[in-house]
Amino acid sequence: MSQLFLAPMEGLADYVLRDVLTSTGGFDGCVSEFVRVTGSVLPRSVYEREAPEVLRGARTSSGTPMVIQLLGSDPDWMALNAAMASSVSPHGIDLNFGCPANIVNRHGGGAMLLAHPEQLNRIVSSVRAAVPAGIAVTAKMRLGVSDTSLAIDCATALAEGGAASLVVHARTRDHGYRPPAHWEWIARIDAAVDVPVVANGEVWTVADWERCRAVSGCADVMIGRGAVSDPFLALRIRGLMDRTPSGEEWPAVLGQLADYLRKLQLRVAVRHEHGRVKKWLSYLKRTWPQAEELHAAIRRLHDSYEIIEVIERALACNHSMPARQRAAAGLLDHATPCSLADCAIAGTVQ
Repeated sequence: MSQLFLAPMEGLADYVLRDVLTSTGGFDGCVSEFVRVTGSVLPRSVYEREAPEVLRGARTSSGTPMVIQLLGSDPDWMALNAAMASSVSPHGIDLNFGCPANIVNRHGGGAMLLAHPEQLNRIVSSVRAAVPAGIAVTAKMRLGVSDTSLAIDCATALAEGGAASLVVHARTRDHGYRPPAHWEWIARIDAAVDVPVVANGEVWTVADWERCRAVSGCADVMIGRGAVSDPFLALRIRGLMDRTPSGEEWPAVLGQLADYLRKLQLRVAVRHEHGRVKKWLSYLKRTWPQAEELHAAIRRLHDSYEIIEVIERALACNHSMPARQRAAAGLLDHATPCSLADCAIAGTVQ
């Protein structure tokens, strides 16, 4: 079976969401949000804060291996920081050459480095030399800055510099996240390098995954926003759930949202909790219409405990929900009685 990886998603797939999504199952590995490298060596505490998986063998609570991603443009500082990151024993060090964010690009980092293949090679070579041989160094790239003219050169520079594998997001920086993803370019890159290539970009469904593999020629795929929009996508790809989402799955999603919020309460400043949940809901709307109802119900709420109460009332409307699933969702038997609005959120009324 091919491998599936959960993509690094800055500002979205934080430690808590990585934990919830990988706990659902189906992933062979995940990557941290990038740790930005500038003109200093970051202490171990930074990695323990940004990727707490390192405190338990660099695995999520479900046992999914985690790789630390670094972002920077100076070979020497990247090497020094990669050596420090290696001291917390991640399952690998990944280098970010794909971030399209202006705040990163205006300092010459992320996808802007794709205009300079020789600098890519210097960075990877320096990091590879600084990292113990037992820890893989990998890289994630896009197809270029504004066009694909240097895509092969960049991939070759990374592979020759010592990258053990490449993840290729099949769009340029200027393309952002707009469809389509040009998977045919991944096939060209795969043919040009002697290291494994992982396809990435615009995989929202099982059918997308199948087409991506067929067009790119790559067995392994990394999924990002598709997994946030459908937390069961990896299981669908594995054939462990129905290929297409259904309303019957919504109670399980509500349970995941409640789990996510409770874990956030233990980790994130209270003023940010509600925003994180609303951001996830904005993606879930793509898959389940009930997410729109829930988003409307909590739009003006800023207290995470009030938000959990709304979710629990909606769960209470699903009287057919198995006891085990109710327990996993943390739903109390004495939950506040539900209303018609709660049942709309739960998808039990039309």
